[in-house]
Order: sequence, then structure tokens, then C-alpha cells
Amino acid sequence: MSERADQDPGLPLTLIVIGGGTMGRGIAIAALARTPDRVVLVETDPERREELALGVISDATARGADDAPARFSVAGSLADAPVADLIVEAVPEIPELKHRVLREAEGQLAADGILCSNTSSLSIASLAGALARPERFLGMHFFQPVPDTVLTELILHPGVAGATVERAQLWTERLGREAITARDVPGFATSRLGLAIGLEAMRMLEEGVASAEDIDRGMRLGYQHAVGPLRMTDMVGLDVRLAIAEYLAAELGPRFEPPRIMRDMVAAGKLGRKSGQGFFTWPAEER
Repeated sequence: MSERADQDPGLPLTLIVIGGGTMGRGIAIAALARTPDRVVLVETDPERREELALGVISDATARGADDAPARFSVAGSLADAPVADLIVEAVPEIPELKHRVLREAEGQLAADGILCSNTSSLSIASLAGALARPERFLGMHFFQPVPDTVLTELILHPGVAGATVERAQLWTERLGREAITARDVPGFATSRLGLAIGLEAMRMLEEGVASAEDIDRGMRLGYQHAVGPLRMTDMVGLDVRLAIAEYLAAELGPRFEPPRIMRDMVAAGKLGRKSGQGFFTWPAEER
């Protein structure tokens, strides 16, 4: 068995993760590996559900969660999932989609449950505005690859209850992670800074300052970044980062305007790791 935090009846015991993409899958694996909680992953695509069921259990078991098969399940909809102590929404960064999913998820919460969004840039206050009980909602931003990173960013809107923040912090600790808190501003603390570095790296590549490999090597070896900015963009997805850049450019100004190379690569389907080609080539076993 993996090393887990002591089970506390005041903390969530049933977790629902909505969205079986890279982030949702990673959150489920991390929860299985680090906590004794029951984890339900909601994925509407029937073709992906079987792969997720096998893949998440395999990855969690490899990390020491031998009882993962007994604690993990995949549901086709929220209606098929149990009442939850904690729900983490991890669907694509489309405001209308997130509003709809969060409204539906609110009805699946236990009386003292909390609801979180893994958004990396969208306004938490705006998302909270669609909810009946916004005091139980906050942003809970994870980082890739979720099972191997140790940070979670909690984003607070003005109406969030102190008890909600406390429970989110406790659950983050239970995952073996550290939490930072940020105000609800465009891009929060981490996405804003991380994207700024990534966009400048792309401009440098456009200008021929250095190769993608050397730009990333410079940040890894010179500034002790675990992953270079261009490889990180590949991991996040160029399409995802393009959407975030467009949003931040509209909110904060032209310093976040997406470089031409980024738009061209997305148009060509070069989305990074998930497509096999981005600033780097990704073999099948690394996707």
C-alpha cells in the first residue's frame, strides 16, 4: 500500500472527478495513490470509459494503491455517480460548458460537501455566480503531470466560506501536496506567470534566438526549472494554451497576444503531446 494521510471523517471520503482528460485522469490517480477515498471519474465518451477504467487502475496500482480496483469506478454521467464529499470539475476551458457542469454537479454534493474547478484561467467569481450555494465553491488548480507534482493553487472568490477553504487545504495536504492561495484575477498567480514565460519562449523560437531544445535546456539548467517552457506547452496542449493566451490578452493586454507560430501550429493540428507533435516529437509511449 502507498503511504497515505490518516483517514479523517471530517475530510472528503467520496471524490468525484468530472472529465477524463489528462488532468481529470491525473487527479484520480493521485487521489487513489495518496488517500483511502473512493474515487469516481465521470466521462461522457463511451469509447474512453473502458480505457480510463483500466489505465487509471493500472497507474494507481503501480504507485502502491493495491486496492484501487475496489475504490475506483468510471461513470457515464453525474446521475450515475454517488453523492460526493468533494467534486473536482476538470472539463475543457469553455465557460458555457463549465457553468453547465458545475450547476449539475452542485446537486450531487453531500450537505457539507465542497465543489472545485480545475480551471487554469477562467474567473472563479463568474463560475460561482451560476451556483445556488457559491460559498461551497472555489478554484483548485492542479499541474501536470498531476501524480508527480506537489503544488495545488487554490483560487478564492469573495463569497467563498472559510470552512470551504479549510477543507480544500486539508484535502490538498492529504494528497501530499502544498497549497498556495491566489485572488480571483485573470490567470491567477501560476497560469499568468507560466504562460508569460511560454509565450516569450515561442517568440524567441520565431526570431531564431535558439532552438527549442536549447531554450528549454537554458531554463532547466540555468534556472532550475523541472520542465522547459516549450516542453511544458506541449504537455499542456498548444490549443489549451492558445485559448488561455487569447483570454488573458483580452483581459490584461497585448503582452499575452499569442505568437504567430502558436496559431500556425494549432491550425496544423500540432497540439503537443496529445497529437504526437508540437515543439517536440512525442512517441506513442510518452503520450
